[in-house]
Amino acid sequence: MERSNHTMTDFILVGFTTDPVMQLVLFVVFLNVYSLTLVANTTLIILICNDSRLHTPMYFFIGNLSVLDLCLTSVYTPKILVTCISEDKSISFAGCVCQFFFSAGLAYSECYLLAAMAYDRYMAISKPLLYSQAMSIKLCAFLVTSSYLGGFINASIITKRTFALNFCSGNVIDDFFCDLLPLVKLACGRKDGYQTLLYFLLASNVITPTVLILASYLFIIATILRIRSTQGRLKAFSTCSSHLVSVTLYYGSILYIYARPRSSYSLDRDKIVSTFYTVVFPMLNPMIYSLRNEDVKEALNKLIK
Repeated sequence: MERSNHTMTDFILVGFTTDPVMQLVLFVVFLNVYSLTLVANTTLIILICNDSRLHTPMYFFIGNLSVLDLCLTSVYTPKILVTCISEDKSISFAGCVCQFFFSAGLAYSECYLLAAMAYDRYMAISKPLLYSQAMSIKLCAFLVTSSYLGGFINASIITKRTFALNFCSGNVIDDFFCDLLPLVKLACGRKDGYQTLLYFLLASNVITPTVLILASYLFIIATILRIRSTQGRLKAFSTCSSHLVSVTLYYGSILYIYARPRSSYSLDRDKIVSTFYTVVFPMLNPMIYSLRNEDVKEALNKLIK
């Protein structure tokens, strides 16, 4: 097994298409999306750091989410752009390992962070008068640090086990990045223990945060229903609507790819879904959290002036 993987020096990324015209079109599309992602997330981070009105637990989490999105899209998009305009579709074995590790670590960390943000919204709605004390700086820092640690510890485990597999079915990855399912497809031999590990990581990194988010929103809904005025209910719901949209889009795409039975896998279809949560979603997040947010709009106007 070790001899097989050591002799493999690189992988070939098939990408989306072999048509030169479509590759050029995709290059322009991805370049524009990546540029907008960098500008939008960087601007949101600057606003949160510079404006004292945004120095609250909610914006602390949103700022960290923007940092994750910047890093996540930068793991994928530069290589996609190079693949679109270059005849060389290869990625070194070490490069594939690094891309796999950081993509898994950042994606897992974002799962945990979204769960922490759901708890923050629950505290803001259920205990508004004690919100600042309940969501202290130490607690917020602990939740964010735990999200990163949990994400990258699990990423280390899955990366080590994945690249210990025997890739005896060639080195052509039918995807635009070094993803789990295409790599497993190249491996041969017994994978029973590996499959068990995948189920464990899916449960700990995706299912568990999903359950925590659902529990938080059940308590949020129960709290909102106890509010007598309709205006009060709408105001309470609006404070968590952006997070709810973000969670639905992100977890929906991840669960669609990794929580389905193996018999229903379709790499071509999964490429489109993977593109959404790896490239498009990081661009949408700052818009989701800022377009309807008056505090962010005022901070932006102040920065421009």
